[in-house]
Amino acid sequence: MTIPQRALGTQGLSVSAIGLGCMTMSHGYGTQSERDEATAIATLHRAFDLGCTFLDTAEIYGPYTNETLIGNAVRTSGRTRDQLVIATKFGFRFEGAAVNGMDSRPSRIREAVEGSLRRLQTDYIDLLYQHRVDPAVPIEEVIGTMHELVHEGKVRYLGLSEAGAATIRRAHAVHPISALQSEYSLWERNLEDEIIPLLRELGVGLVPFAPLGRGFLTGTAVPAESLDAGDFRRGDPRFQGNNFVRNMQAAEVVHVMAREKGVTSGQVALAWILQRGNDVVPIPGTKRVAYLEENLGAATVVLSDEEMRTLSEMLGPGRVAGLRYNAERMAQIDR
Repeated sequence: MTIPQRALGTQGLSVSAIGLGCMTMSHGYGTQSERDEATAIATLHRAFDLGCTFLDTAEIYGPYTNETLIGNAVRTSGRTRDQLVIATKFGFRFEGAAVNGMDSRPSRIREAVEGSLRRLQTDYIDLLYQHRVDPAVPIEEVIGTMHELVHEGKVRYLGLSEAGAATIRRAHAVHPISALQSEYSLWERNLEDEIIPLLRELGVGLVPFAPLGRGFLTGTAVPAESLDAGDFRRGDPRFQGNNFVRNMQAAEVVHVMAREKGVTSGQVALAWILQRGNDVVPIPGTKRVAYLEENLGAATVVLSDEEMRTLSEMLGPGRVAGLRYNAERMAQIDR
């Protein structure tokens, strides 16, 4: 299996058509006891062997420990730095290990980038994202600082995460934006009316995170009360009460199609995203080699036009119960 390449943006950034979201190796889902560095590094090395060379991390994942993990994995992989594309993000303020709001002041951006370079054991970041739009700092000032980092050779390409249309336009006017990272899947379609047409107008690539619906589209989701106290999905309205029951029922269309095609539900969900355009590069996350190989197998799955329509219609707006985040997290999204 060899994963083909796709372009993100029109500035020359080329990445594997399926990337690897590394967050869950250190942060967010499950318990700390489920996170094993040796297993994670083996998964990363296997990804490189299969041609999945686009890695997504952020300083907040851990915080900090995920970048360190990736730095160690790259160092021990036998790969040269130019064979890999590493994306990371800044945008939060920390008090110890606790997040204490957003912070995209120029001095904080520079501090974050220096920390990321050190932990990643590299002298440049391929793709640097603002993790969330900071309403206290004009986007022109943020992108201006990121632009300086490009000219200093510390960053190659720029991205935004969960930014709205007006912010994307203003940012792109200061320095070309190569990618927008945002939640997008069969399960979450909020980008389709305004954001995706704008990205294509400007020549900006889309990097969907949570492309498997946080487990609903693979059939592995469990109710909120069954999740560990440290798993942020406990606060996700889609995992709670009757919403969970309705959503498991809604996802059945994916499982039925997967059985008919002789593939997995996750592969159907990823194939749908891949066929939404050659400028779309999903980053499913996993800690395990077996799930990595399954996800990358989606690159060989082809959905017919009728299958694409069926999935789009059966899981379109209004079919999924509950917002994708709780009120606090929704307030951080620039839309």
